[in-house]
Amino acid sequence: MLIAGDIGGTKTDLAIFSNEGGPHAPLAEAKFHSADYPSLQAIVKEFLARSKKPVDRACFAVAGPVIDGRVKTTNLPWVVEETSLAGELNINLQSVHLLNDLEAIARAVPILRPSDVRTINAGAPVSKGAIAVIAPGTGLGESFLTWDGSRYVAHSSEGGHSDFAPTDRRQIRLLEYMLKKFDHVSFEHVCSGIGIPNIYGYLRDVEGIAEEPEVAAQVASAVDPSFVIIDQAVDPGSRSKLCAATIELFVSILASEASNRAV
Repeated sequence: MLIAGDIGGTKTDLAIFSNEGGPHAPLAEAKFHSADYPSLQAIVKEFLARSKKPVDRACFAVAGPVIDGRVKTTNLPWVVEETSLAGELNINLQSVHLLNDLEAIARAVPILRPSDVRTINAGAPVSKGAIAVIAPGTGLGESFLTWDGSRYVAHSSEGGHSDFAPTDRRQIRLLEYMLKKFDHVSFEHVCSGIGIPNIYGYLRDVEGIAEEPEVAAQVASAVDPSFVIIDQAVDPGSRSKLCAATIELFVSILASEASNRAV
């Protein structure tokens, strides 16, 4: 019985799996708002108490670099350790594993089913070539896979924290705006959930794109403004040119960084 989890800055997804059920049929699953809890252990204990299913193995994919079984989460004030998790869960230490969340996603790429995939821009894949993975969430996750002669090997990465590289004059002005707010501007600052409000602020404050008053009020009062901005941008009935322009610029930056990963 395995408890598996995807731990991000916004949400934590947990599920319990067994050999009989297989990887696509969890026996129990739940979603938690990460910031509402003081630690991963608190979420796991609540989930296990609710599901009432014993587990003897645990594996958690965590947003942040995992070093010697320990990770300080990137966008949460948590420190997660295999030793403390094993003690809390009363599981043998050798049966508890932490790994970087993007390494976990990369490991899944070679076994994706056709129904799991959507092609954005068709191309001819190179057999046994390297595979790049990019995942904008609360932060910007990146990883890659290489062929070792017999199988693909997944590698974790903190590439989302690499320097933001503008590709046109508008993005140069965005970088200049961001440098007034941060000592170092990474792709994550402009290409993630925490980056979307930064783009929105630039377009509003520097380019002077006006916002609908009711939308501006929603953005100002939201716990996570990115959700409001995205919803307004994709809503056919919305009149928010600012939200639409924000997501258009976000997608342009994401496309550039995706091509960087491919290189």
